[in-house]
Amino acid sequence: MTDLRARTLAGFTDRFGEEATSLWSAPGRVNLIGEHTDYNDGFVFPFAIDRRTYAAMRPRHDGLMRVASSFAPETVELGLAELRPESLAGWSAYPLGVAWALLESTGTTQTESGFDLYIDSDVPVGAGLSSSAAIESAVALALDDLWATGLDRRALARVGQLAENKAVGAPTGIMDQSASLLGEQDAGVFLDCRSLDAEVIRLGFAEAGLELLIIDTHVSHSHATGGYAARRTSCEAGAASLGVESLRDLDVNDLDRAEQTLDDETFRRVRHVVTENERVLDTVRTLREQGAAAIGSLLDASHVSMRDDFEISVPELDLAVETAVSAGAVGARMTGGGFGGAAIALTPSETIPAVITAVEEAFRSAGFRPPTCFAVVPSQGARRED
Repeated sequence: MTDLRARTLAGFTDRFGEEATSLWSAPGRVNLIGEHTDYNDGFVFPFAIDRRTYAAMRPRHDGLMRVASSFAPETVELGLAELRPESLAGWSAYPLGVAWALLESTGTTQTESGFDLYIDSDVPVGAGLSSSAAIESAVALALDDLWATGLDRRALARVGQLAENKAVGAPTGIMDQSASLLGEQDAGVFLDCRSLDAEVIRLGFAEAGLELLIIDTHVSHSHATGGYAARRTSCEAGAASLGVESLRDLDVNDLDRAEQTLDDETFRRVRHVVTENERVLDTVRTLREQGAAAIGSLLDASHVSMRDDFEISVPELDLAVETAVSAGAVGARMTGGGFGGAAIALTPSETIPAVITAVEEAFRSAGFRPPTCFAVVPSQGARRED
């Protein structure tokens, strides 16, 4: 029994006075490549990581939902009869939003089958590793079982997305939940966000002597506010101006027309999405044909595009990427929604200590808050633990 697993079960008992009857978990994810392409019906290539969120649950029969967590002192209580997006706020909007979205998606009603739920996690919050989707995916599996809704994992990913969009108010796509629910060992999830077709692609990092280093800058960000929503609006405006349903319908051959049609800022937003889709396809092809060591230049190009065209990087992320590559990483880029969070660096295993030292020294010299650096392993998706 892992420490986190034991801690979650003990936390449930401490908070609710009884033992949990089931335990579920779901991983965070890192997006190897394909940023801000998901809500444009494009391609993404994330993988589940070996950092997980655990959700311990016990059924109730009085129509009451009680949720608690290790990262908040309060226990939030809400009746099933009062469950709607506008009644949710704070961290509890994630698990309770999933409850609402599951009922909404299946057209079912629950009046008595409530639950006690306790959440603990070692997925870093605010690092762009989707701690939110880890919560949503663990809770979605738990409630699918409790309420016998019979949804498959792709449908549960849509439930998680609906919860995040409507209950939390973050206009995110379906990538994070798909990675958390569909992930496998030593593999990435190549996802077509239009068709929701997902293909598991072997990564082969260990065989190539590589590890993926996470560099958490500790610069906070929020998807529900500001820049993320503005970028999505800009993408939608670009697609409308170019007469297509979404930016997925464009390729690099359309960029000359786009440049002539759009204002400079909107054009650069469009160019990032179009070229990023191409980079995802190139990454999958390169992994198959040449192996993991050959994808570094694609990671580098992705970061430059996010920095210059999409303008979602920050000085800390740029410094992390530049320093990691200079110190021996094969390739590096920021990951996640932007405006903070983490960078990733695909790095030879023997070079990891040198890269970490170089990044820490660079941050110290720049007067930035010390980063947290750790390697992640492509891991199994959401599952029942007990």
